[in-house]
Amino acid sequence: MLRLVELGLFLAPFVLFIAWRLTATDTGPSLRLLVGAICVLIAVAGALVWLSEDAALPPGATYAPARFQDGRIIPGHAASQ
Repeated sequence: MLRLVELGLFLAPFVLFIAWRLTATDTGPSLRLLVGAICVLIAVAGALVWLSEDAALPPGATYAPARFQDGRIIPGHAASQ
């Protein structure tokens, strides 16, 4: 998913330029196009920030995988060394 966000951020200026060239008059892009572009860029930036938040293990911890014990599933967790 992160690769799609990065690709979207890369392609956004090109798409906006093409949209502007196809729809703009001599005065420049319309207000509707500018508001739409700003909303899309805000949404993509928000998605990028949201996806960058990860639940990484703390330094020095190791991952203990999920296991089946006494008829119950013990989920994976961080185990100290």
